[in-house]
Amino acid sequence: MSEATLHDGSTISIEVHGTGPALLLPIDPRPVEGPRAEEMRAWGTDPALGRSFIDGLADAFQVIAFGYENHVLENPKPDTLTPANIAADLLAVADAVGAKRFAYYGYSWLALSGLQLAMRTDRLSGLVMGGFPPLGGPYAPMLRVTQVTYDMSGGTAQSTTPSAPARDDTGEYDWDSADVTLTRDQAQQFLTLYEGLRDFDDRAAQAQITCPRLCFAGSADEIAYSERWGGVHVSIGGELARHRTELEALGWEVRLLDGLDHSKAMQAATVLPIIRPWLLTTTG
Repeated sequence: MSEATLHDGSTISIEVHGTGPALLLPIDPRPVEGPRAEEMRAWGTDPALGRSFIDGLADAFQVIAFGYENHVLENPKPDTLTPANIAADLLAVADAVGAKRFAYYGYSWLALSGLQLAMRTDRLSGLVMGGFPPLGGPYAPMLRVTQVTYDMSGGTAQSTTPSAPARDDTGEYDWDSADVTLTRDQAQQFLTLYEGLRDFDDRAAQAQITCPRLCFAGSADEIAYSERWGGVHVSIGGELARHRTELEALGWEVRLLDGLDHSKAMQAATVLPIIRPWLLTTTG
């Protein structure tokens, strides 16, 4: 077990498994247990997601696993969770275990964090973005949703997972049924992140990314939020499909996963068959 000191002076635990090309994996290697695990299953996510990835990759790679999302929820950084500071944190993790060159895989906001990292370092041997498009990213809608979440947050709630929404008659999530259980500081740090991306031009950023790169998302990764949540539409799969030809021309390998939503497209059983052979070819 290793530790890295992050931009705010807090420390994060790191587990390193396997040997081979280094892969930075910002997913908690510790399985979640108890009531929170049940909530995660209700959201359609695997409480042992990090362990599943480690088991599927450690025979061929040096997997550097760390629970960055859990860390920022347990140690909120309301004023300092900026794109530049996140990139610095990721580099601090790599430095702590002596990984001079490494690949990176992130999903959702940790995918956009990987894009920010790739713009700021030449140490990446490969970048994999899941669940967030490298072009046409929904930065403005996410800023609106995050602002509403911040406005609705408060108190000293200890939960780090929002209560699961109910499903409607079609089996889709009813987002209006979800509750905000984030503390004020927990919510504010993500507002700081998206405010820092307010003027970000992801098309102009492409020229700064020189490493091999792969992106994927579920074709059904679309969320239409009601007025309660800002009345915005967050399109992930649609934007990836719309920009696919341009992304491929820019050097991205693009995978669109038919019929999968945001939660289903992040599961190890879906992701590993995509990223493992690509990483073996790219970094092996």
